[in-house]
Amino acid sequence: MKKRKMTKRLPLPRLVIGSALLSLMAACSVEQPWQRPEASIPATFKEAQAEDNAGWKLAEPAEEAPRGQWWAIFGDPLLDELEHQAIAANQDVQAAAARLRQARALAQAQEAARLPALDAGFGATRQRASPASQSLADGAQVPGQTLWRAQAAASYEVDLFGRVGSGIRAAQADAGRSVALFHSVLLALQADVAQHYFQLREFDAQLRVYQQTVALREDTLKLVERRFKEGEVGELDVARARNVLESARADAAGVARQRVVAEHSLAVLLGKPPAQFAFAAMPLAPVDVPVPAGLPSALLERRPDIAAAERAMAAAYARVGLARSAFFPRLDLTAMLGVESATLGNLFHWSSRTFLLGPLAGTALSVPLFDGGRRSAMLGGAQAQLDEDVALYRQQVLVAFREVEDSLADLRLLKVQSAAQTAAVTAAQRAGQLSQSQYEEGQVSYLEVIDAQRQILQARLQLNRLAGAQAAATVSLIRALGGGWDATAGLVAAR
Repeated sequence: MKKRKMTKRLPLPRLVIGSALLSLMAACSVEQPWQRPEASIPATFKEAQAEDNAGWKLAEPAEEAPRGQWWAIFGDPLLDELEHQAIAANQDVQAAAARLRQARALAQAQEAARLPALDAGFGATRQRASPASQSLADGAQVPGQTLWRAQAAASYEVDLFGRVGSGIRAAQADAGRSVALFHSVLLALQADVAQHYFQLREFDAQLRVYQQTVALREDTLKLVERRFKEGEVGELDVARARNVLESARADAAGVARQRVVAEHSLAVLLGKPPAQFAFAAMPLAPVDVPVPAGLPSALLERRPDIAAAERAMAAAYARVGLARSAFFPRLDLTAMLGVESATLGNLFHWSSRTFLLGPLAGTALSVPLFDGGRRSAMLGGAQAQLDEDVALYRQQVLVAFREVEDSLADLRLLKVQSAAQTAAVTAAQRAGQLSQSQYEEGQVSYLEVIDAQRQILQARLQLNRLAGAQAAATVSLIRALGGGWDATAGLVAAR
């Protein structure tokens, strides 16, 4: 009889099931690609007084943009050294770096959901069946049985409707937010070190003024006492001279107390106990460092707090997709392959092999039907969280603009104020010279001298305060713009 050539075909049920699985796996995710919400960004800053005020664009964070050692623009080697010490030893930075590592580890753990989970086991079980299960009479003796087993098991969740992918994207966005927050902590530390540094130098400048004032008033007291002995003035002038001298000493002690507190604060920023840090006296000179504000669309995007807010939105958006995927079927695949035998010696024989695979062995397509509204509530909560993060992002952008505008206005007006105060110091010093000479000639009372000296002191102190405010405003502007211009990616990688 002639044999007929047969074509091997898959059984119809397998073909149908396989086609259905492929269709499900190819189904598009319920989560659409993330798009950042638009934020209105003007082409220039109001306080920068640029000519072109037109133009709006989509804000895209550039957290990886170079930021670097922005403090180097001050050209101060001591400040450079303090900044490096703080970055290396500050405990807030260490804590932020640890949080970053935690977020990255969680993201890595979440990404493992894309791959099957494999487990292996080895062991023995001892069991004895009941007589009834063996259809034996009551009281029959059923011998016990030992079963040795070695097996490997695999489990895998097919990413239907993007549930696994949404979880991974949320974890990745959380890790990105931690990167931005690390940069935010780092930038805040760098700015705080610079602020404390210039504040200490401002206090030193104030103390120098007081030292000079005390020396001048000591000489004046000696002059008044000599004239009192000669009968040219009364004891009232001596008392007044001694009063202004001691007042200057008291004010100097108050500034010294403030300096001690600032020095202790700087020590903590450097990661040192106050007892192990000392800052030598170094009066502040005027700081006039031009900082280019640039385009808002280019520089504000570099702010780490804005980048963190954007990543928080991305994570919330992914969790909306995760909550929405709970309304759709879920497919989990499991399988087991191994060997089992009643004797350990036969365990690894070919005849001892065994496996479990199929719908009854762990392949489960679960379809949600009813949960009392729990999934709907979870989706509503996730959407509300996204709405909150969008509002916080837009608010952070507005705050960033305000901070830049404030710092630009401070620098512009402080420059005008400092110029006027310099002229005031010159005029006060001239008035002091005239009152002193006229007093020595007996043309004016000592009250005129005291008033002139007080005006000189206040004018010089105010000029020093303006110099400190100008340095602080420069640091604030750099911080508001997101930092400097050199790469710092290695800081994160090194930790």
